[in-house]
Amino acid sequence: MARALYIHWPFCLKKCPYCDFNSHVRDRVDVDQWQEALLADMRHEAGLAGGETLESIFFGGGTPSLMPPAVVGRLLAEAEKLWGFDPAIEITLEGNPSSVEAGNYAELAAAGVNRVSLGLQSLDDAALKFLGRLHDAQEGLNALEVAQKSFERVSFDLIYALPEQTPDQWHAQLTRALGFGTGHLSLYQLTIEPGTRFATDVRQGGFTPLDDDAAADLLEITRSLTEAAGLPAYEVSNHARPGEESRHNLAYWRYRDYAGIGPGAHGRRGGMATQRHRKPENWLAAIDRQGHGIGEQRLLGAAEQASEALIMGLRLAEGVDMKALSERVGLPQKLLLDWGLFRFYNGYDFVWLEGDRIGVSPSGMPLLDKLIRDLVPAELVAG
Repeated sequence: MARALYIHWPFCLKKCPYCDFNSHVRDRVDVDQWQEALLADMRHEAGLAGGETLESIFFGGGTPSLMPPAVVGRLLAEAEKLWGFDPAIEITLEGNPSSVEAGNYAELAAAGVNRVSLGLQSLDDAALKFLGRLHDAQEGLNALEVAQKSFERVSFDLIYALPEQTPDQWHAQLTRALGFGTGHLSLYQLTIEPGTRFATDVRQGGFTPLDDDAAADLLEITRSLTEAAGLPAYEVSNHARPGEESRHNLAYWRYRDYAGIGPGAHGRRGGMATQRHRKPENWLAAIDRQGHGIGEQRLLGAAEQASEALIMGLRLAEGVDMKALSERVGLPQKLLLDWGLFRFYNGYDFVWLEGDRIGVSPSGMPLLDKLIRDLVPAELVAG
């Protein structure tokens, strides 16, 4: 049953790099219409995926920090009525570092939000320009200051391994970031995904990505500094003080059920994958027509569930309980992993085995994508 709820607010009120869909850009939004539609979507999901109290709620999407606080409060009140709240519930809002949005933080905290995840991306103006961000470093730091005054828990993210970034540059930036005292940091290496602006720039010779060895050196700096500061890596890119790990993201990585409402939201419940209509107008039409925004749902086979659980769980420092996974999906452990390759990589200390639990070691994390491709059997991935 779902113990986590994701609420997607799809709109940007201006065109910005955080939203790739022109249909999501609005000068104004009919707030009452959207509130009632989200409530309807929530009620439908709770009727199917209720039964346990919620441990986390995450507001994400286009510009959720510009959601009217009254709407946030109404949605939270309904979620508590439908599911009930765990006493230690984490209610996170994804925030972009603009002064307009930061001006909303105090009211959002009063509405019930107790954690913010802030997309700073960098503390350097040149890097922010390269990344295509609209804010500058000072605006981001101002938003961070407001967030720390408004919310019980604050996280922010940075992107490193940028072209020509040196170990000294990243050491200095991360040292500064750790000095702000937040209990959680998300630190992502720049990746060049096919079909993105970055991929086009690389193909046209606009810049050369940092090579793997140099990126691995920066990862080593990342691990060393965060551990020394008391924020060890609990996931390949996420670092936290003990007890301040993102409870919502842990629900994904531990492959627990979660409900997703709003345009484009994904969900998992009882082995069923749900996908809401992505385009806002189509989602609204579905709410009017059928009382919920689901555009597609399908039952996942045992092999697909196992592969998803492994792909997500091997990102975690805690690894995966193979006995529990075997019992959950109804497949023997010997079919869930390429154990021959596992023993090979274990000999190089890239992976570990403790009782029924396996995981990727710190020395193996730079090779995580390859290890997952090699260890998770192709027949599981293919379903």
